Amino acid sequence: MSIVSAGFAAWRECRAEYDETLHAQYVAAEEATNGAMLNARGRQKGIDAFTLFMGPEVRALAYASEELVEYWAQHPRVTYAKFERQWQAQREAELIAGAA
Repeated sequence: MSIVSAGFAAWRECRAEYDETLHAQYVAAEEATNGAMLNARGRQKGIDAFTLFMGPEVRALAYASEELVEYWAQHPRVTYAKFERQWQAQREAELIAGAA
C-alpha cells in the first residue's frame, strides 16, 4: 500500500468514527434539551440543528438555544479537528504499545 493510500484509508477510518461520535453527540443533546436546540433566530432562519455540532463555535452559539448552550457547558462539542487529534494520538499510542 502506498503512503497516499494508507493516508486516505486512515482518514476514512477517522472520519467514519467521527461521524458516529457526531451522531451520538446530537442524539444525547436532543434528549437532554427535549428537542429545544435552536434559539428563535435559528428557527427563523431555518437552521438545521445538526449543523450546530459542526463548524465554527461562534456559529453554533449564535443559533443554539439556552438549553443547548447549557448542555455544551457540561458536554463540550467535539469538532472534527479536535477528534482527529485525539484519534491520531490514540492510534500512535497503540502502535507504540504494540511495538513494546
